[in-house]
Amino acid sequence: MSVQRQPSLYIPHGGGPCFFMEDPDAVWAGMAAFLRSIPGGLPETPRAILIVSGHWETAGIAFTASAKPDLVFDYYGFPPQTYQLRYDAPGAPELAVRAASLLQEARIPSGLDPVRGLDHGVFIPLKMAFPDADVPVVEMSMDKGLDPALHIAVGRALAPLRDEGVLIVGAGMSFHNMRGYRDARFTVPSEAFDQWLLETAEAGPEIRDQRLKAWADAPAARLSHPREEHLLPLMVAAGASDAPGQRIYNEQVMKTMLSGFRFP
Repeated sequence: MSVQRQPSLYIPHGGGPCFFMEDPDAVWAGMAAFLRSIPGGLPETPRAILIVSGHWETAGIAFTASAKPDLVFDYYGFPPQTYQLRYDAPGAPELAVRAASLLQEARIPSGLDPVRGLDHGVFIPLKMAFPDADVPVVEMSMDKGLDPALHIAVGRALAPLRDEGVLIVGAGMSFHNMRGYRDARFTVPSEAFDQWLLETAEAGPEIRDQRLKAWADAPAARLSHPREEHLLPLMVAAGASDAPGQRIYNEQVMKTMLSGFRFP
């Protein structure tokens, strides 16, 4: 059977286990609806998902290699039921080996972690998008040096996986300043950075790469990301494509503008 090429995505993962708590003001309703819509925008069900989260940093790049990955409940102070969530998607050790091999061919240090589970930046959005947990999942770490050029190169090296039916996902938040959420003073700066992100994602790959490498010079960049770990998954998703991207999610949440992108 032929396999259709999968896109690469940059998606918001929300705030902790936000989609599985009471939400009387419907703060997370729009984002939840977007995450649920993801499978309908794919050419076919992915054979596997390779996802990089803003919550795992290592020296070099690491891939989860367990056949049955556990969950890492790396959020704190939430209702007890949110620590009972399950997401029993199978792992894909063979994909982890293949991905590490691609990075090694590109001379990017990488390795396998047979113990580490899936953190909330992975299992929370995937539980919304693929609730049956029937698509194998491998999580990829970010290099702790947080070099945007390196993470663009990682995406480029992993791009062949897309032709093998693997959906590459960067899970983060396009605005991630904890002091800024619910503060109206951050609305306009977040909008300025969001507009820069849109123009960057829609650019051709050469211009896009240049802009992403210099992301800290963008309007309100450090107000939007005091630390860039939630933006770097975008670098991986963008690096995995040689075509202009498109915005597939855009919403003001807690007085800040958030976006998600698809790269064909």
